[in-house]
Amino acid sequence: MATIYDVAREAGVSPATVSRVFNGGRVTAERAATVRAAAAVLGFAPNRVARSLRMQRASVIGLIIPDIGNPFFTALARGVEDAAQETNLSVVLCNTDEDVGKEQRYLEVAAAEQMAGVIVAAASRHRTDLSALVDRGTPVVAVDRRPRGASVDAVMMDNRHGGEEATEHLLARGYRRVACIAGPEGASTSDERLAGYRAVLRDHLGDTGQPIEPPPEYVVHGDFRVDGGRAAMERLLALPEPPDAVFVANNLMTVGALAALREAGHEPPGTGLLSFGDVPWPELVTPSLSSVQLPSYELGFAAAQLLQERIAGTAKPLQTVVLRTSLQVRESTSGPAANRGG
Repeated sequence: MATIYDVAREAGVSPATVSRVFNGGRVTAERAATVRAAAAVLGFAPNRVARSLRMQRASVIGLIIPDIGNPFFTALARGVEDAAQETNLSVVLCNTDEDVGKEQRYLEVAAAEQMAGVIVAAASRHRTDLSALVDRGTPVVAVDRRPRGASVDAVMMDNRHGGEEATEHLLARGYRRVACIAGPEGASTSDERLAGYRAVLRDHLGDTGQPIEPPPEYVVHGDFRVDGGRAAMERLLALPEPPDAVFVANNLMTVGALAALREAGHEPPGTGLLSFGDVPWPELVTPSLSSVQLPSYELGFAAAQLLQERIAGTAKPLQTVVLRTSLQVRESTSGPAANRGG
């Protein structure tokens, strides 16, 4: 008995294209004719497509994330999978590499395959477009990053609180020239962490009794990757008056920032370093790095549970679940050299 996969092989197209041909999707006339001819040769009945699609819709969800190489998203994916297994849902993982075009292709594939639902960590706050799914009623949950204007459920963490807590800690340890290596401009997580950093400095009185006003060049945007963190730290160290502490807005950029500090002879804690999220294998890093601890696994688990409710047909209003971060103090922020007698 022929399947859509047999027809796809015979016609030299994807199974998604076969699905679109027999379910009213947009396909060129030439390609539709090729698919129908292959179906006729194999004796394929369209009603089997509908049955196959119903099975797919009932059992498969998509998870679209920016960087599977980042341990944060690895843990988040594990949370999604563990929650999905509780209701026998399978997870298809898609990695966008922070590329909006690549992300859009995955969203369109998820729509064409009629997945039961999709969890997405948006590549861009302003340019990610979920309409391919939302317009056809596919349940969608935004996780970690929410695209502006998207009417979907969301599971977020309190990024601003984490940025505030990190900056407060650095000031409390005696650092005064506190810089920030932020993420890409326009990414909601980056913007929120940077807003927390700026809010604390704006409200904090320095040694002269005046609010601390860091120079504009103390904020450098990176790309959430190791090389971006290194380049950003090199820019900060090249300033006439380099910072005495740096809050780095994600874990991979912290790895690059630490490498740049060591190459320049500015080992923490003399120059304080605090990461938003733990670096990979933190037990191998010396000195141990202070960090904002992230509920990575919990974000994924909660997102999958919320998606399951929508798949089951819940009529509740759209929800936004916010999880809190926490501060883990380690050796890299024990205070500037002057305050440690060295």
